[in-house]
Amino acid sequence: MPPLGDGTTMHVIVHGGAGGAPDEPEPRQTVLDEAAENGAAAETPLDAVEAAIHVLESSPRFNAGVGGAVQSDGEIRTDAGVMTSDLDAGAACSMPGVEHAVSAARVVMEETPHVLVSGRHAVELAEDFGVEVDRDLWSDRTRDRWADEDVPDGSPGDHLAWLTERFGRTDPGGRETDEGDGASGDEHDHDTVGAVARDGDEFAAATSTGGRWLALAGRVGDVPQIGSGFYANPAGGASATGAGEDIATVTLTQRAVGHLQAGHDAQRAADLAIEEFGELTGSDAGVIVLDDEGAGAAFNTDAMQTSIARR
Repeated sequence: MPPLGDGTTMHVIVHGGAGGAPDEPEPRQTVLDEAAENGAAAETPLDAVEAAIHVLESSPRFNAGVGGAVQSDGEIRTDAGVMTSDLDAGAACSMPGVEHAVSAARVVMEETPHVLVSGRHAVELAEDFGVEVDRDLWSDRTRDRWADEDVPDGSPGDHLAWLTERFGRTDPGGRETDEGDGASGDEHDHDTVGAVARDGDEFAAATSTGGRWLALAGRVGDVPQIGSGFYANPAGGASATGAGEDIATVTLTQRAVGHLQAGHDAQRAADLAIEEFGELTGSDAGVIVLDDEGAGAAFNTDAMQTSIARR
């Protein structure tokens, strides 16, 4: 991707997930372009990633906020994480009714001594600091899909037995096998959204998701885990999307930023991180990377839509 031009200050790259080629790429790209432009108009990199992701969380075309994946108990729970290049970080996860999970993550970063708050406590914390809660996160797509499911009542063990039969079991490392009689989740599973921004020598990275379709209730993937779904340090920032358990086990975004620290540019860092990820896990992922020269994006899926804006 092109380097920064002279006179550019704010530089933002966003992604809308890595997976199969979307049926309607043009409307999705329009939303991504709006998100990037919103970010580029912000005052700081932290404001930029939050503003960009707000647009994506409000669009049912992605798996974050409105239109997020439904877990096995019929609840939509959102996760997000944010980090700046001075190593401040915050994340919030497993939140029902929170459309702008990225703002809840920012609350954790700026208002608490912690880096991760979960569940109803994260919702209550976010509400105390002005984040809207009790939002309807269902979209027409998720309502229709849920209506076609036949998830059994019962305990988590009952849910897990049904999910294993339908989607295939997982091996001890958390990776899916090809056993089971159903498709491996929803086509929007990997439509996690993310943004990375730079202004001067300051960076911020953020990622937000609705998780995986029909995951066991309470499942939390890579997105709110520092160094997995998101990461930033003085060398740059990265946001990831894809097979969450595997992204977490190899800390994909920290790996990508590590390549920046080793002297690679953003595109090479992204390429190396995805190449290594594929070799280590055999799974699918994508990553965006930003350094002080430009942006990079890499994926080993059929598609990953991105957008860049500068001011």
